[in-house]
Amino acid sequence: MNAQDVVVTGLGATTPFGGDVDSLWQGLLAGRSGVRRIDDLVASFGHADDLPTKIAAPMAVAPAEVLPRVQARRMDRCQQAALVAAQQAWTDAGSPEVDPIRLAVVIGTGVGGVNTLLDQDDLLEEKGPARISPLTVPMLMPNGPAAWVSLEFGARAGVYTPVSACASGAEALALAARLIRSGEADVVIAGGAEAAIAPLTIAGFAQARTLSKRNDDPERASRPFDVDRDGFVLGEGAGVVVLERADFAAARGARVLGRLAGYGITSDAHHITGPDPTGAGQIRAILNAVADAGLQPSDVKHVNCHATSTVVGDVGEAAAITRALGDDVLLTAPKSSLGHLVGAAGAVEGIVTLLSVANGVIPPTLNLDQLAPEVKLDVVTGAPRKQRLDAAVCNSFGFGGQNVSLVFAAA
Repeated sequence: MNAQDVVVTGLGATTPFGGDVDSLWQGLLAGRSGVRRIDDLVASFGHADDLPTKIAAPMAVAPAEVLPRVQARRMDRCQQAALVAAQQAWTDAGSPEVDPIRLAVVIGTGVGGVNTLLDQDDLLEEKGPARISPLTVPMLMPNGPAAWVSLEFGARAGVYTPVSACASGAEALALAARLIRSGEADVVIAGGAEAAIAPLTIAGFAQARTLSKRNDDPERASRPFDVDRDGFVLGEGAGVVVLERADFAAARGARVLGRLAGYGITSDAHHITGPDPTGAGQIRAILNAVADAGLQPSDVKHVNCHATSTVVGDVGEAAAITRALGDDVLLTAPKSSLGHLVGAAGAVEGIVTLLSVANGVIPPTLNLDQLAPEVKLDVVTGAPRKQRLDAAVCNSFGFGGQNVSLVFAAA
């Protein structure tokens, strides 16, 4: 390991499976689903019967129940999730002693405090401006999750907020690695958070024809790579990691879980929601990440896919992976279990990818009854697949043509 490598020393998460990383990992290995009906939320909506999708994947543990009550009330649910995951990751890393001016925070989000925005707008309409909370703006602003984490740990080397739709969490990890490599920070708390399950977002995604309508079979609704896929399921949660420069981690005797060895960030400049049908941007992101890690495409045997369960996206990604890495790779798609955590997806799935490398096991993809004929790769299904992995790729792609690929490698 090179002294300047970027190493992972702490992990934290809150997801539809539970309030920690272990519940995330064990849930995936067990083939569980975090998707369920959200009848209470739907019933609160004035046009409930018109809402075409009535399923989602909420966090299993409300983050407000973990934080002190007064603090939680000052934060949007997205911010709460980010702080809970960050606290876990920091503790898992052994609470590093680092000069605050050498500690940075990068927390991405795709939407930010949308629930605060909607709630306060309802209050404005019903009660007038005098009833609006003075904390409305800090609760809804997209940089809120990163700001709260920086306050918690006194980070003064910079606070960054990538807002890159579904690629936000992965881009946060990439930017964190860049800060360490450039010498701007010794330690970075990085990840993504999202809590955007609301009638407005569900209706918006549904109108864009990206959501599954399998309301009567929630656990089987998200089915990446399957011939009968009909869209993704909206989820929520947060994933946070502690990244350190390798020599800094070694000097303090830190446990190293693995390396964030490389990253690739590209853009399609093709369409505001649709990926470039040639896959050129995705291919470049994957290849750039592999090259950045000092590897050859043949060195990568596993890809944790973006694979949201949309008709176009899944087969396009599979084709891009084949062109970038060949046909000797194993795929998995965690969104079949977790739903799509939007801005948190890349960070949570980055944690999963790291755990796959560290443990030599790939979690299965759920609900893959019949592989789409366009997909020519081996998708892990049924049971976890044991496989020695020296390195693996994690893909995240977002509306706007955002493409991010990360390479995680063994310590």
